[in-house]
Amino acid sequence: MWSIRTGTLLGCKTLVQSSHRSKMDLKQVVSKLEELAPLSLAESWDNVGLLVEPSDNKTINNIFLTNDLTEPVLTEAIECKSDLIVSYHPPLFRPMKRFTSKSWKERVAVKCIENKIAVYSPHTSWDAVEGGINSWLVEPYGPGVSVPVTPATSTKFPGGLSHTVSVSGEPMQEYQSNLDKLGLSYQVVERTGGGGVDTVSVSCPASMLGSVMSSLPSHLSELATVTSHTKPPLLPLGQGAGRIITLDNDITLDEALERTKQHLGLEKVRLAIANGANLQTKVGTIGVCAGSGASLLSGVKANLLVTGEMSHHEVLDFVHSGSSVILTDHSNTERGYLMVAKQKLSQLVGPDVNISVSKVDRDPLQIV
Repeated sequence: MWSIRTGTLLGCKTLVQSSHRSKMDLKQVVSKLEELAPLSLAESWDNVGLLVEPSDNKTINNIFLTNDLTEPVLTEAIECKSDLIVSYHPPLFRPMKRFTSKSWKERVAVKCIENKIAVYSPHTSWDAVEGGINSWLVEPYGPGVSVPVTPATSTKFPGGLSHTVSVSGEPMQEYQSNLDKLGLSYQVVERTGGGGVDTVSVSCPASMLGSVMSSLPSHLSELATVTSHTKPPLLPLGQGAGRIITLDNDITLDEALERTKQHLGLEKVRLAIANGANLQTKVGTIGVCAGSGASLLSGVKANLLVTGEMSHHEVLDFVHSGSSVILTDHSNTERGYLMVAKQKLSQLVGPDVNISVSKVDRDPLQIV
């Protein structure tokens, strides 16, 4: 068995061995984290996954969750005897050419390595997964139909076939012979009645598109139609960036405002009311995006948009297009989800691994 002891400095919980327990190593925990939110859901520009890996085999007894891995947060994590820090925002994002004491991010990386603390970042994979941060953001407004603003799509085309080339004309025997040599399957719609022509359609990967086009008889090359396929939605459905909810029952803008503050644990937020609206205006559709959501929400038609931050001119554009805007500051749309993540991860790793949530982590901006 293991007993739980509360640390005296920062109130974190640590595990104290009293007898046998099952061990979970770093690779197993990383596998569980990826089970919670597959890294394939992350945006292509993001830097997610295991960012710092100790050289020795690492047994994980204590996991520490934070939104941002700052120097004060790292001090807290070390006090909690953390073996693995899960930092929602990746502390290593842009390439680093040196690790010195001049920059706080470099100091954080060096100190993690010195203390043999692993670091993992889920970032936009937590945003996109069904039941993740953006799903959590729409919870306070009531029941309704919630869908991603941008549904996640598969990273691959079915069968690897990304394009279709179609051409009509005659004669087509030479073209069909060339396709046979390329090993490609094709469909032929034969002429019907007098004066008709055959149509040949072939699907191929992008790497073979040039070969298909060059195999066309010269008099048909300019007549060919090339269609680029759309990648299918990623299964299961409901995954992707942002969320827009259509409520079963409308609420007032004032009610939405109060529910947002209560859900995020904030006393104050910033509000921009759409032109022609007021606090008693009914809200039936709400778009949300954790962090900085102006670009993602730009095409969303909703009565209310909720995100962490956007620029002055972006706010003006939204209120003129009929959407009220609630801004909470960047990480305040994300931090409350850490307690949800703790519960989900606890179910995956079991009771033998202790999970703590930072008490020091906070948004650097405050409304005073």
